[in-house]
Amino acid sequence: MEDLLFLSHRIPYPPNKGDKIRSYHLLQFLAKRYRVHLGCFIDDENDWQYVEANKAMISGESCFISLNPLTAKVRSLSGFLTNQALTIPYYKNRKMAGFVNKLLKDKPIKNIVVYSAALSQYVIAENPQQIRKTVDFVDVDSDKWCQYAKDMGGIKRWVFAREGKKLLTYERKLAQTFNTSLFVSKAEAELFKTLAPESSQKIDYWENGVDQKFFSPEIKFANPYPQGQIPLVFTGAMGYRPNVDAVVWFAKEILPLIRQKIKQCHFFIVGGGASQSVLQLDQIKGVSVVGRVKDIRPYIAYARVSVAPLRLARGIQNKVLEAMAMARPVVATQQAIEGINLPPDMERWINNSETEFAQSVLTLLGNNPQENTQDNQLAKEAGEAGLNLVRENYNWDNNLKRVLKALDKG
Repeated sequence: MEDLLFLSHRIPYPPNKGDKIRSYHLLQFLAKRYRVHLGCFIDDENDWQYVEANKAMISGESCFISLNPLTAKVRSLSGFLTNQALTIPYYKNRKMAGFVNKLLKDKPIKNIVVYSAALSQYVIAENPQQIRKTVDFVDVDSDKWCQYAKDMGGIKRWVFAREGKKLLTYERKLAQTFNTSLFVSKAEAELFKTLAPESSQKIDYWENGVDQKFFSPEIKFANPYPQGQIPLVFTGAMGYRPNVDAVVWFAKEILPLIRQKIKQCHFFIVGGGASQSVLQLDQIKGVSVVGRVKDIRPYIAYARVSVAPLRLARGIQNKVLEAMAMARPVVATQQAIEGINLPPDMERWINNSETEFAQSVLTLLGNNPQENTQDNQLAKEAGEAGLNLVRENYNWDNNLKRVLKALDKG
C-alpha cells in the first residue's frame, strides 16, 4: 500500500459534528486504500478518550495535539503583525510541524490530503512533482467570514472583513500550489472558481453522504419529548455561529407566529456547546435547550418538523440530510439547502421570510396538529421525498469515489 499523510484540524472520530462527519468518512475511505499517517488537533477535552479508536482506523503513524481554543485565539492575533489571516496562526504548532517534517523525511509519502485549509501550512512548501497534494476546503471559508462581517458593527466588522480578504488570498495561493482543491458541493466549487479563476481547472467537489443504516426511519426509539407537545427540532453544534444565529432567529421571530396558531408547538434545540445567547433562549415560552445528547436520532425521529432556518450557511448541511434520511419533513431557508439538489415538489418548503417559514411549518402540521404526522398526507409526502432524495444521491461510498480522481486513482 502507498503511504498517505492525512492532516485534519479536528480529530475525525467521533463523527458528532458536521465537519467531523465528513473528515471521518474521508479518513475511513482512504484508510482502506492507503497506509494512512494521521496528524490532527483535539479542541474538545472529551475527545481524548477516542484517540485509540482513531489509531485503530489507520495502519500508519499518528500525532494528536491538544488545542486550547482560548490560547489559540490569543496566538492568532500574531496574524495582525505578519499580515496573515488569523486562522493560520490559530493552528500553528511546533509539535505538528515536527511530526510532519519527520514523516516526510522518513516515509515514502506519495499523497498528502489536508482537511481544512489552515493545516496546509505544514506542507505548502513541499515539491508537488514528488508528492501529490490535495486540499479539502469543504466550504469557501473566506466568503463565510465576509458574510459574518455584514452582520457586525464597529471593530468586529473590520476584523471579520479583513479575515475574509486575507483568507481568500491564502486560499488562492493553496489552489495554485496544490494539485487539487475539493469542496462539499458543485455550487461551492463554482463559487470558488469565480474567486480563483486562475486555478479553475484544478477545482472539484465531492458531496457528503448519510449513513442510511444508522439514520433509518425503520429503527424504533423511545419518544424523548414530553407528552402533549408538538415538537419542532433543530440539531447541530450550538457554539457554531450560523447555528446560533439560526435558532435565535427562529425562537424569537418565527416560533411566536407558529404558536399564535398552535400553542402546543415547542421548539427543541439539540446539540452540545451552547453559547450564552442560545442558553438564554430556554427562558422563552415554548423553547427548550436540550444540549448534548448520546443519540440524536430519537429527537429527529419524533420531531413533527425538522427546521433549518440558517442564514449564514455554507456548503451542505448534514442536519438536513439526516432528517431527510429519517423521513422527517424539513422546512429550511435557501442557505440551508445550498448544494442539495431538491426536486421541484420539495422547493415549496424552502422559505427565507419569517411569515413564509412559519406558514410552511403550520401547513405540514395540518388541520389536526395533535394527530401523528403520518396522518398528514403533505407531511408524509415531504418526508418520503426527502428519503428518496438521500437514497438516490447521498451515499458516502459512491460520492467518495470522486476523491480517487483527485488522488490520480480514478
